[in-house]
Amino acid sequence: MNQPIGELAPPTRLMLTPGPSSMDPRVYRAMATPLVGHLDPWFRGLMDEVQILLRQVFRTENRITFPISASGSGGIEASVMNPLEEGDQALICVNGMFSDRMAVIAERSPAKVTKIEAPYGKAVDPDDVRRAGKGKKIKIVGLAHGETSSGVMHNLDGFRKVADELGALLVVDAVATLAGVPLNIERQRIDICFSGTQKAISAPPGMSPITVNARVEEVLRTRKTKVQSWYFDLTTAMNYWGKERLYHHTPPISLIYALREAMRIVLEEGLEARWERHRQNQLALIAGIEAMGLELLVKNPADRLPTVTAVMIPGGIEDTKFRNQLLDEFNIEIAGGIGALKGKIWRIGLMGYSSQKAHVLLLLAAAEKILLEQGYRVPAGAGVAAAIRAYTQAETATAVSR
Repeated sequence: MNQPIGELAPPTRLMLTPGPSSMDPRVYRAMATPLVGHLDPWFRGLMDEVQILLRQVFRTENRITFPISASGSGGIEASVMNPLEEGDQALICVNGMFSDRMAVIAERSPAKVTKIEAPYGKAVDPDDVRRAGKGKKIKIVGLAHGETSSGVMHNLDGFRKVADELGALLVVDAVATLAGVPLNIERQRIDICFSGTQKAISAPPGMSPITVNARVEEVLRTRKTKVQSWYFDLTTAMNYWGKERLYHHTPPISLIYALREAMRIVLEEGLEARWERHRQNQLALIAGIEAMGLELLVKNPADRLPTVTAVMIPGGIEDTKFRNQLLDEFNIEIAGGIGALKGKIWRIGLMGYSSQKAHVLLLLAAAEKILLEQGYRVPAGAGVAAAIRAYTQAETATAVSR
């Protein structure tokens, strides 16, 4: 009952999970700055800055663009509950656990929900969405840009075309892609898009940036009934994040400090440069993985999510034992499979600050040691050598293009 609790001293980990990612030291420093009130005039000015930065990261001028005080799952709920009413129909593309979560949340609305499914490791075909919606009045088409449970990325263009044909809003989960993969809200004409701060933005978990366009604003204005969720009702939340700055709830002030600094870092690097960094680091990782004789879950290179790579666990290797040894010996954390893929894959996240050449090479060297000790035959140094070749080729190609 009286056992003393010591001072907090968490270990320093290299976070190579699908989230959270490791953070730049500048983001930690931002979190340690003095707390002010959420209605303080200085903080209200900072909120303007956060929204300006967020619009630049999303590449949009949407008025309703702000960080929801919730994880990415809160972003899902806000994105589907706000447009859906009784009598509406929704088509949700499901190819993993988190896209399925979008469908599950949508099913709690009064709308009729139809799932368009693809096996884990594959992308949903837009033609299947077209067939499912033919002859129906569809309100939303929802999908995950990047499905972190399986490492699959969708090309959004085909879904935008289908949504146009159906007269539907396009709702996109960009939790695993914003600031790590090419995404342009205006150019790709995404109606509702949400993300998570703890992934490629490399801020702390606990916030879900969202942006909705004028078309959605009109849908919200003309709703016949109130949004089922009070907390995630965008029309009331925007009383705080809009010009009025009226009290809605107490936001996580220190997390907003951190998000502001993390987005400054994103834009300091440049979105295009950041996208390319994520792409090159994943290509090097894949080269190393395949050189060690390991296989990827996602067979089609065009479907691979640059921020999360799903690696098949080889026969004879115990998932938890491998990951625990990686953590205990090298302070590297990766994730196992979840849902239908539990015990079948490792999920390696190269997101934001975590997506670095040194981290890729360290992980490959550590994985080789552990695999050898657990009885899996790996050509000595093959993984690191293949990754170095991939980096060299990328650097040569960049030099030639200049």
